[in-house]
Amino acid sequence: MRPFRVLRDEGPREFASRVLTKLHAKVARQKPAMLVDLGDASRVDWTIRPVTLENPTVVADGPIDIAWIMSPPGDSSGGHQNLFRFIRFAELAGHRCTIYLYRSHDAPVSIPDIRAMVKSRSAYADVNADIVMYEEAGVRPGTQAIFATGWETAYPAYLDRSNARRFYFVQDFEPSFYPLGTEFLLAENTYRFGFHAITAGAWLSTKLRDEYGMVTDHFDFAVDKTHYRVTNTSRRDEVFFYARPVTARRAFDFGVLALREFARLKPDVPINMAGWDVSAWDLPFEYRNLAMLDITELNDVYNRCAAGLVLSLSNMSLLPLELMSAGVAPVVNDGPNNRLVSDNPFIEYVRPSPGALARRMAEVIDRPDAPQRAIEMAASVESVNWEDSGAQFLTAFERAMRG
Repeated sequence: MRPFRVLRDEGPREFASRVLTKLHAKVARQKPAMLVDLGDASRVDWTIRPVTLENPTVVADGPIDIAWIMSPPGDSSGGHQNLFRFIRFAELAGHRCTIYLYRSHDAPVSIPDIRAMVKSRSAYADVNADIVMYEEAGVRPGTQAIFATGWETAYPAYLDRSNARRFYFVQDFEPSFYPLGTEFLLAENTYRFGFHAITAGAWLSTKLRDEYGMVTDHFDFAVDKTHYRVTNTSRRDEVFFYARPVTARRAFDFGVLALREFARLKPDVPINMAGWDVSAWDLPFEYRNLAMLDITELNDVYNRCAAGLVLSLSNMSLLPLELMSAGVAPVVNDGPNNRLVSDNPFIEYVRPSPGALARRMAEVIDRPDAPQRAIEMAASVESVNWEDSGAQFLTAFERAMRG
């Protein structure tokens, strides 16, 4: 047979090279479509500023017509849930919003199904915005502001024929979602499009301004106290891990290393894992697989826990503030990406060593003043609310639109 002849005649190195080449080709054929339409990507030459961006719209006063271009929202997409929250803030301020769904391929999108899903999920804000598909003709006449909301949507926002002022609602440093390659570069280039960025937290605002020369503003992270509060004032004897193996920036495997050490230190402390169904993973310790809980179910879990391990290698997660509101000490990998978002003294920032993270979790469990500290922790975020963040967003947006 031919493979054996290659091995015999050309040696194991050439044999292995050919096998890997075939495997790579097979993987490439199965690779899902990029988030951005490749035609859109090829038409954007950000080194030549288009006429549509030279004289953006100014609205001296009154309501503003805003187009929000986004990928179709998913059932548990935290980014989309936050987007809807800020669309609602814009509507409450009197602005008129339209949601445009952008897709890179011909997969069917059912707007009635999306509306039903959004309405059925308590994590999604109730908005009045019309939801339509983004078509080649672009946004509706009279649109005065366009928000790109993810790197792939920055391309249609850039190419749109409207002279609406361009904004970029940035919730994370999205190039880091990919290995170095085409998608990394396509995502990174969107920060060179000349849009005005309004970012989630100060770390992104600083990074995009300093490294890409963007005009930036930011809003602070907050927590919804209707969902997260202290209901258990007794000593707690469990821990929580935000487990997202499908989201590389949440460092699931690194967290497993820390929890393996923690389980050795505290073998009798139950470990709760939520964020994804991890039943297919062979983990080296006992745990409770809570999978993907509805937002209304989380507070009961949190109030059983003394510590919560939340790892983030890009922009900080919303979970640390939510955990604190429920009296849980967040154990978080230290770094500017997290500290520049929140420097709350109750966040247990730890250098990213599995052993160090495990020891800090054990120390939190053992604190003699843990019940009182849980109450103080929740009080530290009592005045942190999304309405203030919405006001920060609206101030930045309206200042830019008023010229």
